[in-house]
Amino acid sequence: MMTLPKEGRRSFLKTMAAASGGLLLGFNWSEAEAGQTDIASAVADSDFNSYLSISPTGTITILSPNPEVGQGIKTAFPIVVAEELDADWKNVVVEQAPLDTKKFERQVAGGSGSIPHSWQRLRVAGATARQMLIAAGAKRWNVPAVECSTSLGYVIHTATSRKLSYGELATEASQVPVPTDVKLKDPKDFKLIGQTIKNVDNPRIITGKPLFGLDFYREGMLFAMLQRPAFGYKLKSVDDKAAKAMSGIVDVVTFDNNVAIVGKSTWQVKKAKDALKIEWEKSDTLESTADHNRIFKELLDSPEATVRRKDGDVETAFKNAAKVVKAEYQCPFLPHNPLEPMNFFAHVREDGAELVGPTQTPELARNETAKLLKLSPDKVSVQMTRMGGGFGRRLKADYVVEAVQVSKLVKAPVKVIWTREDDMTGGSYRPAVRYRFEAALDQQGNMIGYKLRGVGINAGNPTREDNFPAGAVDNLLIDSVDHKSPITTGPWRAPITNFLAFAEQAFLDEVAQAAGKDPVQFRIELLDKAKQKPVGAIKYDLDRMKGVIQLAVEKSGWGKKKGPDGKLIPQGFSVYFSHRSYVAQVGEVVVKKGKPVIQKVYSAADCGIVINQSGARQQVAGCIVDGIGHAMYGNITFKDGVPEQKNFNEFRLIRLTEIPEVEVHFVDNGIEPTGLGEPSLPPAAAAVANAIFKATGKRLRNQPFTEQEVFKAIS
Repeated sequence: MMTLPKEGRRSFLKTMAAASGGLLLGFNWSEAEAGQTDIASAVADSDFNSYLSISPTGTITILSPNPEVGQGIKTAFPIVVAEELDADWKNVVVEQAPLDTKKFERQVAGGSGSIPHSWQRLRVAGATARQMLIAAGAKRWNVPAVECSTSLGYVIHTATSRKLSYGELATEASQVPVPTDVKLKDPKDFKLIGQTIKNVDNPRIITGKPLFGLDFYREGMLFAMLQRPAFGYKLKSVDDKAAKAMSGIVDVVTFDNNVAIVGKSTWQVKKAKDALKIEWEKSDTLESTADHNRIFKELLDSPEATVRRKDGDVETAFKNAAKVVKAEYQCPFLPHNPLEPMNFFAHVREDGAELVGPTQTPELARNETAKLLKLSPDKVSVQMTRMGGGFGRRLKADYVVEAVQVSKLVKAPVKVIWTREDDMTGGSYRPAVRYRFEAALDQQGNMIGYKLRGVGINAGNPTREDNFPAGAVDNLLIDSVDHKSPITTGPWRAPITNFLAFAEQAFLDEVAQAAGKDPVQFRIELLDKAKQKPVGAIKYDLDRMKGVIQLAVEKSGWGKKKGPDGKLIPQGFSVYFSHRSYVAQVGEVVVKKGKPVIQKVYSAADCGIVINQSGARQQVAGCIVDGIGHAMYGNITFKDGVPEQKNFNEFRLIRLTEIPEVEVHFVDNGIEPTGLGEPSLPPAAAAVANAIFKATGKRLRNQPFTEQEVFKAIS
């Protein structure tokens, strides 16, 4: 039973029916409270920040405040409400809400945090409405409410075989006092949550209805493309005569070292952009990939490292070790490459600005716009479209600000569109990082010392010092050094851990081999030690991590599975904790014609209660394909500040024929959801690399794998 506070109920609005009839229930995302209102009050009042409505026809509508970036939030949110409401799913619809920081909080798509943040609030909203509908039905029948139940959008009085639809009761329910004690379902009674439910946007996606930013069109708007400088350059001069003379071109403007071409169609603007003659000049250090490799080596030996965590006496442990294992791992910069390149619509007026487009952080877009235009943020409106991928790139607002700048300069509504080349060379990359790991083993093969130095380029802290195996090793030192570069970086799906997990889990495999232990058993022993004799703070759940390991071992037949030839199939193991969730994976690799082929990946995830099996399995499989594909092929290199890969003919992606079978399993532990959009990506590369070692005897330490000499030698 959840009890809602009786005091200080400013979060509730007065009970009244909507003008057109029905029940409109406002609920507070920050306090998980609910209250009734009418449409007019809902729009005007600022105490509530979302609304569940039930119309007299039985349609149930919920505003979804969070950006939809492909993670399925527009489907998951209404599933949770419908579950507690006991609604018929076919009567549930969801609408994308605009940015409104007075009515909503955390309107962000990032960090795998939407469901964990909203889970309880959504449940209470549905349960509150359900209880009010029961009260309305009981009153009409003049029976005790305890004799009534609900199912598929009906209130039922079993004793007399009577039932009324939610639509029939909605107006009367709006007159019922908001309950202070709301009973939530026992998870064992869930009917919708945990089932396989299709994405609510599927019909519109399949039929090509306008959903995405690139689909948005406003009559009379102009189109714009920008030419941006490479890293370490600034604008010196522009010859735009030929471009301005081309058909459909309205203007060519410059700002912040950018040159913007504005015209009446995308194609006309692109052709004019190609006709520009621009001269750039050096403004900063011009870095090349060769420079980065040199910098990494220097930083790994730098005495100026920042200590992130230190437990025990590391120096003595290594001095007395029976065996020391060392290895280094490196990853390149990576672009985000969402299917839909950056784009945004802006209309700057004297009294404010209107923004429409795909953004993971609409509030940041609004605030940056308000700052630029010297406006109050409430003078800037932001409407979110569905995104054709984001992966962290759309957490930034640079492309939004570009649209605002151009609209301001040309005094017209403008939609800025990036080409694929713009998108791939425009920066905000996954940081390039190199790690040096060292492990000290005693005579029995126990890890008594552990050292990690992470060095990155604009990576901030490239370590996660409190992650496993911290707390399981008596003597541990984790430190880092960061190099500041003109090359811009930003969050990339599962920031930092997307490569750190590979490096850590590949290294632990090497340590297990040196200790003469099974890789899985080696990790289990560390977890058991951390539980029995923890060292320092442990900020991950030992039991949950052990649980996914055991599930992955069971489902994959770890170390026992044989192929058609009767031989053991080479398998690799990996486990990782990120974004509040735990994922263990087993990769299988076979050698065909001398080449390692990824055959299958088993994934065991503990993300708490799974809301939608369809969305959850797609998230896990998508993460695995993304993680493997970029580990195998992804690479951006630089020559004097200029990216050398500009489109997919030069930047290799995983292909359909290279995608392995993915088998997904979830730990059923009944805890509240803990996030799933990113946690399955970090362990994927190590599961595959460790399997490749098992199949070939060759260790892969740098990404992309296919460009390493050791991989080429295998092939």
